[in-house]
Amino acid sequence: MPKITYIDHEGNERTVEAKSGESVMEAAIKNSIPGIDADCGGACACATCHVYVDKAFMDKVGEQQEMEKSMLDFAENVQDNSRLSCQITVSDALDGLRVTTPESQH
Repeated sequence: MPKITYIDHEGNERTVEAKSGESVMEAAIKNSIPGIDADCGGACACATCHVYVDKAFMDKVGEQQEMEKSMLDFAENVQDNSRLSCQITVSDALDGLRVTTPESQH
């Protein structure tokens, strides 16, 4: 199972195992990761699962679709490596993925 490390804005890390095919958001919810609220349940209709993807994984997480880009307009402190974790599908290629939650979500 791929491992994902979630880092909060203070640098605290929590590594969890995720199932291939689920989203990075679903793995966070199942493991009670703070800072990922997922108010819309993964429907890409809010920005409460906003994360910063480690730059080493940007090519591996795939491109943002238009809906995700629109939702990120509502997020605070968006950066070049901002993504909605509900839109990143876990795969073996993402083993070791590191994402950081913004301070505004804590």
